[in-house]
Formats: sequence, structure tokens, C-alpha cells
Amino acid sequence: MKYKLFISGMRVLFAGLLFFSLATGVAFSQEKTIQIVSEKSSIPVGDVFYKYGNKTGFSNDSGEISIEFSEQESLWLSHLLYKRISLSPMDVQSAFATGVIKLQLQEHSILPVTVISVHPSVGEISSHTVGVQDKLEHDAGQLLDRFSGISTIRKSAAYGFDPVLRGFKYDQLNLVIDGVHTASAACPNRMDPASSQIPVNMVAEVEVLKGPFSLRYGNVFGGTINFKTNLPQFSEKLKPVGRLGTSYESNGGVFRTEGIGGFTSQSADVKVFASYSKGSDYKDGDGNTVPANFNRLNWGGKLGFRLGEKQTIGFLVSNNRAHDVDFPTLPMDLREDNTWLLNANHALFFNRKNLSSLQTALYTTKVDHLMDNLDKVINPRTVDAVSDASTINYGGRSELRFDFAENKLFTGIDYRFEGADGFRTRAMLMGPMAGKSLTDNIWQDAQIQRGGVFGEFHLDRRSFQAVFSARLDYNSAVANNADPAFAALFESVESEWLNPSVSLGGTKMLGQKMSVGLWLGSAQRSPGIAERYINFFPIGIDPYEMVGNPQLKPETNNQADLIFQFETIATDFSINLFSSFLHNYISSEIDPALKPRLVTSPGVRRFVNIEKARMSGFEMSWKQQIFSFLKHDFNLVYTYALNPELDEPLPEIPPMEITYRLTGSFLRNKIQPEVFFRHAFKQDRIAVSYGETESPAFDVVDLKCLWLPVKAITVSAGIQNLFDVAYYEHLSRKAPDKKPIYSPGRSFYATVTFNFL
Repeated sequence: MKYKLFISGMRVLFAGLLFFSLATGVAFSQEKTIQIVSEKSSIPVGDVFYKYGNKTGFSNDSGEISIEFSEQESLWLSHLLYKRISLSPMDVQSAFATGVIKLQLQEHSILPVTVISVHPSVGEISSHTVGVQDKLEHDAGQLLDRFSGISTIRKSAAYGFDPVLRGFKYDQLNLVIDGVHTASAACPNRMDPASSQIPVNMVAEVEVLKGPFSLRYGNVFGGTINFKTNLPQFSEKLKPVGRLGTSYESNGGVFRTEGIGGFTSQSADVKVFASYSKGSDYKDGDGNTVPANFNRLNWGGKLGFRLGEKQTIGFLVSNNRAHDVDFPTLPMDLREDNTWLLNANHALFFNRKNLSSLQTALYTTKVDHLMDNLDKVINPRTVDAVSDASTINYGGRSELRFDFAENKLFTGIDYRFEGADGFRTRAMLMGPMAGKSLTDNIWQDAQIQRGGVFGEFHLDRRSFQAVFSARLDYNSAVANNADPAFAALFESVESEWLNPSVSLGGTKMLGQKMSVGLWLGSAQRSPGIAERYINFFPIGIDPYEMVGNPQLKPETNNQADLIFQFETIATDFSINLFSSFLHNYISSEIDPALKPRLVTSPGVRRFVNIEKARMSGFEMSWKQQIFSFLKHDFNLVYTYALNPELDEPLPEIPPMEITYRLTGSFLRNKIQPEVFFRHAFKQDRIAVSYGETESPAFDVVDLKCLWLPVKAITVSAGIQNLFDVAYYEHLSRKAPDKKPIYSPGRSFYATVTFNFL
């Protein structure tokens, strides 16, 4: 009863806030506005602190500030990710005429965050900046895998990469798009993770918020990855916009194309988008063929409307369809995946003294997933198996922002419903059961509902910045169609938990060039649907069938980050030391009392809580402008993980890794060659109890060159795996014959993009 009242109250509050914002949007006086944008991308920059005479404040999420021109006043702008600037009265007058101020990006943040910007035009390139040609990446997981500190779990050669951040993965990471949740995987083996459902060609920026320190975007445990699409960009006159890009990779015959078309006006920003990609089997470095067929189509639209000077509303619709995708490490292949994603948002900006904005977002996703083993070569073939599964998500969030001089406060509520259902049908071909058909209840019509309240306070001083963040989540789970054999294992298939999370940290400037930051956080996460309700289905790194546990306790991450940064005009050096002390860590163990459903399975694992576990490590980055035409960056990352109960490492931890990038810029940035080197160390710290084996070290070199003949055209070409090295990632799953997925050997590629955005 308490739960129903809580959820009902959340829904009423959402509706009330949305009505309030719409009803009051025209009640405030209008002012002349200036939009602050990134110099490279023209993307609006929110949260820019400004001081103009006696007036101070922050730009809204559209990058806008409202000021009255004074011939005697200079305008001072400051943002932690951009270089501080001071505009003379004459410069301010010019900004009034154009309506735009441009800021230069600098890679610095108050929070432990990596910002990956996908720019519509290519200028300087760094390890955290990608160009328009990267909008052709197959999915968001593949895009993230290119950057230091993020690895991916690979179950397929070319599809559905699951990101891993500092050893945290799956439900331990919070993946959102524009601050709201994306789709949940319908496949128990995560052929269709959330990262595979993001419309990559609409992504402008990715925030990788490390650790449990920023709690605004939902229940977070190991980190948040926020995929930001372009904010609406309005123009004085009706203006058509568009982009078209295509690429080809020789190894595997991979073809990709993407495009956007639409228009902008004073009150509307309308864009439709689509991308298509396909590929076939490729050759690894030893010349062996790796199954890698895939077909994928993503299409949709993004609409933005200005409802007056201080009010906007927007919609994002995306449909992702994939079919006939090879998964050589899994017992089935993806036959068809159909995912719908719909986001709606409303923003209202105020001219009141402290109250700055109210933003409300609603979302829903639906995933239909079909997989089978009918095309797999199996000898002997004992069973034909088909699984049909689906997930549904819906929810929303409302957030108020308050500005107090140089400080700001975010507070709000959010709600999320997540449901999963699906069945596996087994047609027996051999043995005493030959000719019979069995049906397995995979997800048991399970659902989880979450309601949360949060607050985050930012203290900003010239030499010191701090953030205090807290949230409280109410989590309720139930299996509406529990399998009798599953239900018999537990006293109840329902559970309810309160999950508190809190963090405090800050950065202190030590002069003009150095800073030190200390961050402390404690976050609690209730188990996900798979951990609670998966029903005798192999979903781990070994072939054991997994059984969920609805009585699992929430796991807790107590984490500390220590960050040192040295920055000059030409050099940026940083090191981040982190340590996580985990309580009630969710893992699994073999239960000899349970019998598997498939004769090919060696046994059954049950999800359990481990009382204590630990993860720690470091991230080091060194970027330097060697000459005006040459720069390089070096990155070193390492994660150490331990399961004290078994006296062995936790499973699926990436090895230490070094990356080095050397980038040139010639002919006024029109020619940009690049050499990229990556060394992965041998991973011999393995979880033997999970069937992990050591992975060897490897070195890979890539070559790339960008050519910008004119502003609207970007051409790139290169060679991946220049020396045709035969290697595989430690996080690659293994096929039934124990052989991991080897990465592609040498591959030539070319990309052309026409951009009129």
C-alpha cells in the first residue's frame, strides 16, 4: 500500500510540475538574449558563469544569458570545460549584434568526468574528440571503445559491445541519453545492450561521469555515461540543414552510411535521421575467418520548438532494427531486433532572482528480440532452440535549478518502470525426448519500479570548487509469472529496498597551473532483473545456466578518487587514483543441488552476495602541444580487483593498457595525419572459478589521415591494425570450442561526409 501511494504521488507530482511549467511560461518579461556556444562545434554551452556589472548568473541549457547592454561594463565568462574570457564593452556590443559568443574548449572538469565531443566540423583532434566520420560507428559501445579508460565486453565480432568502466559493467553503469534512461536489453545474453540502441549519428557529446559522485541522472553505482544529442538550434531565417556520410572497410566488406535532413527557423528545429550498416565475415591476423555478419537500420526524428523566449519543448523518436547477426560465442544468433525509443522534454527558464529553470523529461522504450540456433553449425545437433523476448521501459524526471551568486543547486525527482518477459522453445532432436517440444519461462514477466529524489549543490569559487550530491531511491521488484520450480527456491519472489547514496568532493587550485581534487562517495544499487529473475539460462562468461535471486541484498560502493592535474598552455598532465570498497557485491556461485535444463550445460550458478570485494587503480593522461603543427597524448590505465572470499580476482577486469596518439595539422588544419598506438598488457589476474583464462599482451598500430578540402566536406582514410596482428581482447567471450573472438586483421577504410549543419 505504501509503495502504491508513493508511485501515485510521483506521477501526480510529475503532472503538476509539467502543468505548472506550461502555464507559467509566458508570465515573465522578455529580455534580449545572447547564446554561448562551443567555438569548434557551435553546440550551446550551459552552466557558463557570467558577471556583467552587478548581475551574475549562469547560462541555461540552451547556452543563453539575458543582459541589458551597458557601454561601461565588460562581460566576464567562466566554465570549467572552457577557457575563461573577458569581453570589452565593444565586444559585448558586437555579441549583441550577432547574438552569439564562442568559447574555446579545455579539458577540465570539477567532477571526475571525461567529455567526448563529436563535432560537426573537424578541427583539432585529441583523445577525447572525434569527428563527423565517427558518427558512422556501428553503435555507441564501439564509439566508446576507442577511448582510453573504457573497454567493452564482446560477445559478437561486430555488434552489441557492452562498456566496462574501471571494472564496473552492466547494471552497475548508468547509461542515459539526454539525462533519461535508454532501452534495457531484452536478450538475457545482452546481444542488445543499451549502448547498441543509441542513435550514434545524433550524438554530439558524451559525458563519462566516473564513480558514484554525480547522482542527478538516476541510481548510479560505478559511473554514468550520458549521451547528449544536439540541443535545438534556432535561426533568424528559415534555413535547410543536412549531413550525409558513408564509409567502407575492406576487411569484412563493412558498408555504413548515415544522414540527417531538416530545417531550422526562429521557432522550430526539425531533423530526420537515418543510418544503415552491414558487414560480413572478416579475416583475423592469422588469416582465419571470423563469423561477423550483421545488418542494421536506425531511423527517426528530433524536433525542437521554441514556445517563447524562455520555453522550449522537444521530442526524439528512434527506431533500431537489426537482423541476422552472428554471435559465435553464444548458443544462439540474433535473428531480429526491433527497438523503439521515444523521449519528450520541456524546459522553462525563469528570470527570478534564484529560481533558474524547470526541466521535465518523459521517455519510453520497447525492445522486441528474436534469436535462435537454426543457422549454427552444431555437431551433434541435439536441439533446435528459439527465444522470443521483450522489454519495456517508461518513466521521467523533473529537475529544478536554483542559482545563488556563483553557486547552484539542482533538485528533483525521477521514476522508472522496467519490465521483461520472454520464452525459449526447445525442439528435442535426439535422445529419449526426441520429437517433443519444451518451453522455458526466461524472464517470468518480471518488473522493477524505481522512484527517487535527488539534490546536487555546486559551490564555485575562484580557487576552489565543490559538489555535494545525494539521492534516495525506492526500489520494488516482482515476478508476475514465476516458474513454479523457480518460486520453490525462495520464500518470496518480491522484494523492496530503500537505496541511499551520497557524495562529497572538490577541486582546489594550487596556483595558476596545478589543482588537486578529492572525491568521496557511497552509492547503493538494488539488483537488476537478470540478477533477480533469470530462470535457468546461460548468461555469464562460462556455459553454466544462471538462476536469479529475488532475495539479493543491494550492493554498496564506497569509493574515493584523488586527482592531480598540471596544466599550461602547451601541456596537460593528470593522474587519477581511485579505490572502491564494495559491500554485498553481487556475483554468482555454482549450486550443485540444481540441475541444468540443457544437457550441454555443466551445471547451474545462482546469484549471491559477496560480503566484501575491492577494486582500485589509476588513470594517467599526458597531452602536449609539441609544435604548432604537432601534438601528442599518452594514456595509461589500470584496474585491480579482488574477491577476498575466493582469494582471486573478480571476473571480466580489463588488463593494464597504454595508448599513444600523435596528430599533425598542416595547411591551416586541412590535412590532419594521425598515428595511434595501443598496447594491452598480459592479463594473468583471472577468476579461475568462472572459467577465465589468461590473455596475452598485444600491440596494435593504426594510421589515419583527414582531409578538409572545403568547410562542408570531410574525407578520411586509414589502415586499422597496420601490421596485421592476430590478437583478441581479454573481455571477448569464448566460443564453445574455448576459442575467443579474434579482432580483425589489417583493414583499409575510407570515409566521406558532406555536412551542412
